[in-house]
Amino acid sequence: MKTVCLIIYLFIPAFLFSQDVVTQLSASIKKMESDEQFKHAIISLYVIDAKTGKVVFDKNGATGLAPASCQKIVTSVTAFDLLGPDFRFKTYITHDHAVKNGTLEGNLYVIGQGDPSLGSARWNYTSEETVLKKITTILQQHNIKSVAGNLVADDHYFAFDVVPNGWVWEDIGNYYGAGVWGINWRENQFDITFKTGASENEATTIVATKPTIILNDYSFINLVKTGTKESGDNASLFSSPFGKNIIAKGTVPMSAEGFTISGSLPNPPKLFLETVKDYLNGKGIPVLGSIFSFSEQRMSNKTVLIPQGTLLDSIQSPSLDSINYWFLKKSVNLFGEALMKTIAAKKSTNGTTEIGVTIIKDLWSKRGIEKSALHIIDGSGLSPANRVTTGSLVTILQYAQKQKWYASFYNALPLTNGIKMKDGYISGVRSYAGYIKSGGGTEYIFSFIVNNFDGSPSTARDKIWKLLDVLK
Repeated sequence: MKTVCLIIYLFIPAFLFSQDVVTQLSASIKKMESDEQFKHAIISLYVIDAKTGKVVFDKNGATGLAPASCQKIVTSVTAFDLLGPDFRFKTYITHDHAVKNGTLEGNLYVIGQGDPSLGSARWNYTSEETVLKKITTILQQHNIKSVAGNLVADDHYFAFDVVPNGWVWEDIGNYYGAGVWGINWRENQFDITFKTGASENEATTIVATKPTIILNDYSFINLVKTGTKESGDNASLFSSPFGKNIIAKGTVPMSAEGFTISGSLPNPPKLFLETVKDYLNGKGIPVLGSIFSFSEQRMSNKTVLIPQGTLLDSIQSPSLDSINYWFLKKSVNLFGEALMKTIAAKKSTNGTTEIGVTIIKDLWSKRGIEKSALHIIDGSGLSPANRVTTGSLVTILQYAQKQKWYASFYNALPLTNGIKMKDGYISGVRSYAGYIKSGGGTEYIFSFIVNNFDGSPSTARDKIWKLLDVLK
């Protein structure tokens, strides 16, 4: 009898704590709904007990909302599942003719498979300098001292549509809106520095780009004005894939040193080829022919046949779990779009975003998530047209927790407000999803999304964090 009583006494605090959490969450949601900032918003919160799977709280958990970067959870978990944590992208170096007396008598080919880390500064062994040295070493090892033919980029591994449907004009010219090619370079971004005026609203001057070659390759229309010292970065770049014009608009803060922002490359394969050719020439391995990519030739309606050729060597990316770390930790949209197309290329015959979406929806449909609950059109969540339910995000997080690679996935989630969770923000949208362990020892899996809030994003964030603190 004493044993039974003891069990009851131990159970009562947990039960009362659970009831208290529900009461507090209900009160917090009600308070948020009455807040002027959320007067016309849609709020969704879904919480389960991680151990039992029991639903603790459900507010609009089946309502599809724009998830912003919390959609990266879907892509991340699917990539771990279908590609594996040890998956690596490969870029192949090949040629099509014999090497005689140190001269490659034909063309030198770079065959891409969509590696988003090529030339990235996030890893020492993917940096621009390291990749260029690697290519040079490969040629030297095969006694290639000059290339009589062309330097060609085969970037057709992914489909021609480098930017997913639904991305907006205000995004795609900026670094976070970079498209994904079969060959990517420097995360498909460049830097541009403005010399500001001496007073507010004065015109600015473009004084530098990195790489410097960008300033020669494109026509810049600079409409950026000088803001106050405290105004922050309010400038945007407008361009399109394969376009020649880049428009700069908005304001940058007054600065004696100049102010730098980052844009997306309109043609990464071309910059890659230009960089490689210049580097090889500087190392005494001249490329005598031209440079061109498969995609660029297709833009000109030219038929390009890339021969299988002779393999010289390959360049490997970091493992998927390492790429995923930056994908979630720093919300690199390019990585998500590359993973989406890679899933399509590996699991079908065509590396398109649309096929990747279909594969993802089919996969999770078999695991109990209705396809209409994952109404997605890209891999990163950048499109405002994406619609995902908080219930489906929690189901995917719950699935991840049971997998062998969970530790890598969990480690990649940012620690925000003391909570291991992915966050997302686009205009009018704030989202959070992840794992919380309460002071009482209960672990929760949760997802929160609000759409169409008004006013300051940072103020909305602080109010949401306060609500989530109830689960701590």
